[in-house]
Amino acid sequence: MLNKVSEYIARHGLLDKSKPYIVALSGGADSVSLLLVLKSLGYRVEAAHCNFQLRGKESFRDEDFCRKLCKERNVPFHLIHFDTRTYASLHKVSIEMAARDLRYRYFEELRKDMGAEAICVAHHRDDSIETVLLNLIRGTGLNGLTGIKPRHGCVVRPLLCCSHDEIMDYLRLQQQDYVTDSSNLVNDVMRNKIRLDLLPLLETMNPSVRTSLVRMAGRLAEANKITEASLQETADSLTTVKNEIIQWETDKINSYISPGYLLFYLLSPHGFNSVQIEEITRSIGHAQTGKSWQSATHELIVDRACLLLTPLRKREDKIMKLPETGKYVYSEDLAVKVETSDFTDNFIIPHSKDTVVFDKDKVSFPLILRKVQAGDRFTPFGMNGSKLVSDFLTDIKANAIEKRTQTILTDSRGEILWLVGKRIAHPYRISDNTREVLKITIC
Repeated sequence: MLNKVSEYIARHGLLDKSKPYIVALSGGADSVSLLLVLKSLGYRVEAAHCNFQLRGKESFRDEDFCRKLCKERNVPFHLIHFDTRTYASLHKVSIEMAARDLRYRYFEELRKDMGAEAICVAHHRDDSIETVLLNLIRGTGLNGLTGIKPRHGCVVRPLLCCSHDEIMDYLRLQQQDYVTDSSNLVNDVMRNKIRLDLLPLLETMNPSVRTSLVRMAGRLAEANKITEASLQETADSLTTVKNEIIQWETDKINSYISPGYLLFYLLSPHGFNSVQIEEITRSIGHAQTGKSWQSATHELIVDRACLLLTPLRKREDKIMKLPETGKYVYSEDLAVKVETSDFTDNFIIPHSKDTVVFDKDKVSFPLILRKVQAGDRFTPFGMNGSKLVSDFLTDIKANAIEKRTQTILTDSRGEILWLVGKRIAHPYRISDNTREVLKITIC
């Protein structure tokens, strides 16, 4: 057992004997064996136990057992109590999800406080098999069939090479007792049904089904590496980023061998679910500009021959009056400085999108900063007739997100002076008759 775990740790580079680690200790057979194995192998470990107060006296029995075990084994012990039911109710999640959130949040805070390298949890081979079957029943992609990974961020799993039977044999040889969580013996949740009902049934068809599933997951994990490498290479070649907006050309997506799988790779990390991604896959290439989908954190918009991904922000219809010269902060991304000066022969007209000048005598205060609205028109510099702002932005190839969030500057009469950062209005330009200049700078 020790040799097997030691070799697995080395093969995956999981642990370093010069650094401290936290062992998530529940008191059950798996976590007790993890603590003993790592201590026997010479790793610096401290134990952390969570009392979720879900099983009455049994919860406090587990707490007492863990405390006594750590005292006997000379292992530093950390303890926390959670009101799990209240947390689940407040956050509208299941008890299982609440316990998971609380547990891993506490472990990470403790890890940072201790300066520990990682958190060691006691998932073993049979847990990985159950996860494969659970994902298969729910419906999963290739990654869901590869089982539990040895490392996920700061969480490591040194016992994934061991079966539950091997763990039990090890504890018997060590003459080490443990506690049993009675909730694991009732087939009331999906994972318990797989463990208690489905796997025994499968073993009547194939006695070595667990070994077969482990081998399958391993082969799929290797195949997934090839798939991931191809997807990443393609994603790198077709992704452009500008001002937090990610852009992908739909023609390039459609030319990939599996557009749907590529879109899942691109969009699922941003919260889009499989149903949305299937709809997006069907839509690309013929969806109208402006069609959009939202996840909890992002919005995806069709813009001509592109897909645009942007962080989801609440649209700000803020209106700010600029009554006189000075500096004004409109938003986190926009502040302007308003100043005046005489127009002399030595005056140099700036040629920067961030600095514009107007004939002050043609402008009436207060100036107003606001977002573009439907029907807004202005006469772009260099033109005689007016034009819809939306049409002008289309002409200069502004994308759908830029068109929707464009800031404009008007005078007191509502006449547009400037599409901020893009173009001033022709009637307010500097001319030979200008006596005083109004200068506005983005700062």
